[in-house]
Amino acid sequence: MSNAARIVTTLDSLLTKEASLILYGRASIALGFENPPEATLRSLDVDALLTTSYESAFAETPEFWEAQAELNVRLAREGLYMTHIFPADMVFLRRQWEGEILPVLRPLLRHLRLFRPATLDLILTKMMRGNDEQDMQDVDFMIRHDRITVPQIEGAFRDAVIPDSVELRDAYDLAKPTVLALARKAEAAGFSLPQPSSR
Repeated sequence: MSNAARIVTTLDSLLTKEASLILYGRASIALGFENPPEATLRSLDVDALLTTSYESAFAETPEFWEAQAELNVRLAREGLYMTHIFPADMVFLRRQWEGEILPVLRPLLRHLRLFRPATLDLILTKMMRGNDEQDMQDVDFMIRHDRITVPQIEGAFRDAVIPDSVELRDAYDLAKPTVLALARKAEAAGFSLPQPSSR
């Protein structure tokens, strides 16, 4: 079981009512893609997006926050946690991102409904640290996995909403050439992926 699966399974066990969570970061790759890279399975945390929309409503109830706190206590010895829950307007996303979220169907859970942004939006979120090597490895995997083309990337850049921060805009501008180069390279290679990771 991946660390992300361990975290969301533990959270689910602490809930008694249905709650929805939109994952991003490496947890969204570990749980939301087939044969994800081994490194994503070892990620120690789960990141989520906070939105007020009805369709993808995040559970803003006392029970959820109590369960989250208890989760972090229970998994502390394993170094696993869930603390990063960000408002969507603080993250690089396309204007239409919320209407294109996808269900995450594993692991099987009782109360927790998991979603992830569309792959183009996840690629944008990976640009928040510029051309960080780890993030760009994840971008390369997602481009190849979903056969994301250069025109699709360019369209996502046009639709992206970037928070009003000099640091974040600099990071975005730094990452753009790298992401485009990865898309061109993947297209040239026929979007071939490395061998599936063992679980």
